[in-house]
Amino acid sequence: MEIILKNDVPNLGFKDDIVTVKNGYGRNYLIPQGLAQLATPSAKKVLAENLKQRAFKEKKIIEDAKQLAKALQQLEIKIAAKVGAGNKLFGSVNHDDLAEELLKAGHQVDKKYIYIAGGNIKQTGKYEASVRLHREVIVALPFEIVAENN
Repeated sequence: MEIILKNDVPNLGFKDDIVTVKNGYGRNYLIPQGLAQLATPSAKKVLAENLKQRAFKEKKIIEDAKQLAKALQQLEIKIAAKVGAGNKLFGSVNHDDLAEELLKAGHQVDKKYIYIAGGNIKQTGKYEASVRLHREVIVALPFEIVAENN
């Protein structure tokens, strides 16, 4: 069955995408949760018109996202954490901590758009995270976890 997504759905698609899913997934989950609607011919026409009107605004948003991506790549992020024996952290560092460091640097990025491979980091060292600023703009963000000086 073809549906039009009303919101971003992880591992399926972005808002306003037309995707094909199994009938049960569409009728029992996506549509009742308000995440999608049936892709009828009239709904497709309305979507096409909306996308055409939004195209100009989208260019500006993409340019802003690219500017932010350049700024993020210039940052040298160091997260200080308490360390035990063997450079092992007490606790872990995750996307929350990275979003907090970006906010300190003056860049507001929602933590749900930050992806760290493995989720939690439990040792000091250099790592890389992916930050999705827009559906077309994804930036690799290098950062380092260092021992906290007491």
